[in-house]
Amino acid sequence: MNSWQSDTELFELMQAWLYTPVVGDILDQCGCFHQFLPAAVRPLHDDMKIAGRAMPVLQADVFGTQKKPFGLMTQALDDLKPGEIYVATGGTMQSANWGEIMTATARTRGAVGAVVNGFHRDTPRVLEQKWPVFTRGYWAQDSAPRMKVVDFRCRIEIEGTSVAPGDLVFGDIDGVVIVPAKLEREVMTKALEKARAEKVVRKEIENGMSSTAAFEKYGIL
Repeated sequence: MNSWQSDTELFELMQAWLYTPVVGDILDQCGCFHQFLPAAVRPLHDDMKIAGRAMPVLQADVFGTQKKPFGLMTQALDDLKPGEIYVATGGTMQSANWGEIMTATARTRGAVGAVVNGFHRDTPRVLEQKWPVFTRGYWAQDSAPRMKVVDFRCRIEIEGTSVAPGDLVFGDIDGVVIVPAKLEREVMTKALEKARAEKVVRKEIENGMSSTAAFEKYGIL
């Protein structure tokens, strides 16, 4: 279970066996204490889960009708590759920065999810596509006169969490965590081991062991 030969195999392992708390715990052990995106960034539906490579997108505020509405947004969407996740931030969240057509574009190109540090709209039309989207919530206000994409495939920062192109992005009902690419083998291996150990600890407790004894024996709580 702890070995993989490709991104496809890794993403399948993450989807099947892992959950964000265990990955976050391992990152803490590695000295990476600021890897979760803000708690307000949540899945549109509780059972949505994402695992893939970050394709970071940088946004900025605009004020009124633009010569080129949305800036580089369409180029960023068209540049998405299979297994990637559109991760966007920037500006003051004056509008919805994700919607139905963006979902269809990203999904069709083989991307595996979107994470927006802001709002989305077209909620029923996004949900019907059964494709994972994480945002701060829904709001119908259009982005055309209020926001543009100024760069993509660049390093971004979301409230202290750095996201570089190619970093692992993992999200579920408990949040979104970023795993730096240089640490992914160590973090994922240890997270898979911890997830398996947690099942053992739970079984021990359900069979009568105290939490104190379980923690002393396994170091897991």
